[in-house]
Amino acid sequence: MTSKLTDGITAGRLPGEVIGANFADLHPAYDAHEALVAADRCYFCHDAPCMTACPTSIDIPLFIRQIATGTEEAAAKTILEQNILGGMCARVCPTETLCEEVCVREVAEGKPVEIGRLQRFATDSLMAAGVHPFERAETTGKSVAVVGAGPAGLSCAHRLAMLGHDVVIFEARAKSGGLNEFGIAAYKSTDDFAQAEVDWLLKIGGIEIRHGQRLGSEISLQGLGEDFDAVFLGMGLAGVNALGLDEKDGVSAAVDFIAELRQAEDLAALPVGRRVVVVGGGMTAVDAGVQAKLLGAEEVTIVYRRGKEAMAASEFEQDLAAQKGVRIIHNATPVGVEGNGSLSGVRFAYTETQDGKLVTLDEGFTLAADQLFQAIGQKIDGVPDDLSVEGGKITVSATGATSKAGVWAGGDCASGGDDLTVTAVAEGRDAAMDIHARLTGAAG
Repeated sequence: MTSKLTDGITAGRLPGEVIGANFADLHPAYDAHEALVAADRCYFCHDAPCMTACPTSIDIPLFIRQIATGTEEAAAKTILEQNILGGMCARVCPTETLCEEVCVREVAEGKPVEIGRLQRFATDSLMAAGVHPFERAETTGKSVAVVGAGPAGLSCAHRLAMLGHDVVIFEARAKSGGLNEFGIAAYKSTDDFAQAEVDWLLKIGGIEIRHGQRLGSEISLQGLGEDFDAVFLGMGLAGVNALGLDEKDGVSAAVDFIAELRQAEDLAALPVGRRVVVVGGGMTAVDAGVQAKLLGAEEVTIVYRRGKEAMAASEFEQDLAAQKGVRIIHNATPVGVEGNGSLSGVRFAYTETQDGKLVTLDEGFTLAADQLFQAIGQKIDGVPDDLSVEGGKITVSATGATSKAGVWAGGDCASGGDDLTVTAVAEGRDAAMDIHARLTGAAG
C-alpha cells in the first residue's frame, strides 16, 4: 500500500476495508420495527406544512399513516404517484431544509419526524417486492422524444408512458440516471441503487432508451421535431464553469471527480491528493471534499468566496464536512496557482461585502495543495439557436413549455427551478401532463 504521507495524487492512501467502511450508507435503512416507531411520532397534521414544503407535493401524512398501519406498499404508491423517483429522493433530497425543517415536531422539539428515511422504507419495500404499482394506459398512437435520462427526463418519460404515449429517451452517456448516477456522493446512494431504480421505472413499458445520443451531435432538435409529436429537453448542465487560473496538473472539475468515483469498481484504486483544495460553496463542493477525505486525503479544505450563511450547501452538509475532518474557509477567492507543471499551492485573496457587492481585498494567503477541484457551478452545453434563453438556461413556462412550439424542458437545463433532484422530478412530471393535454386536445 502506498504511504499515506506520499505527496502528489496517488491511489491506495487507505486500506480497502477502511475505504469500504468510510463509504457505507450515510443513513442506514429502517427495519420494520424502526419504521413503525418513527411513523408513530407523526401528528398527521390536517394542513401539513411538510406537504407544502415538498417540491413534488407528496401527501406525507397519508403515506406515514399507511406505514403506521403496516401497509408500506400502499405508502410507496402514495409517494410514487407524485414522485416516481421517490426512492432516490429519499436518499439525496435535503429534507433538513424542506419537509423536515417545517415538521411540527422539529418546531416544537428540535427533532423532526424522519420523513426521508420513512419514504425510503416504503419505496424500498415495494421495489424489493418487485412491484410496479402503475399500469400503462391504452396506446394513444402519439410519440414523444425525451433528451436526457436524468431525473427530469425519466420522470417525464414515465408519466407520458403511463398515459399511453410511446417514449424514446436519447441519452448522451453510456448509462442512464443523470445526476443520480454520476453526480452525487457515493455514500448517499449505495449498492448501485440508481440503476436499480431506472430498471424498476422502465417496467411501466412504452419507454426505449438510446445511449450515446447527444443533442447537437448525433441528434438535432429539428430532427426530433420532425420524427416525434413532442420533445422534452432534460439534459441537465454538461458544461463546467472554470476558475480562469493557469492550467496545472492536478486541477480538475469536482463533477468529473465525483463521476469517476461513482463509476469506480474499486475505490481504493482511485487516486487522490494528500492536500486537497475545493473551491465552491454548494453540494458539489461538499461532496467532492468529503469524498476526498474518505479516500485518504490528509488535508481537505473547501474555500468559499462569501460567508457561511450564503453557502448553497445546507447546514447539515456543512456540518457533515466538518465531522469528516474537512475545513471550510469563508470569504476568500482564488487568485492564482503555484507549481512547476504540477500543482503545489493555491493563492487566495480575502473578500468582504461592501454596499451589497463582493469586494476582493489586497490581503490573502496560500494553501499548499497537490489537487484542486473546481465546484463553482455548471452551465448548459449547446442550446439550440431557436430556443429562448434566460440566465444561461432554457426559458420555460410554469408547465415547462419553451419558446418553440412542441418543445418542453425541465430540470437543471431549464430556468426557474432549484438544482435539486426532487425539483427536476416535479418539473418533468408537470411537463408530461402539459404535453399529454396538448397531444390529446385537452389543453385549454
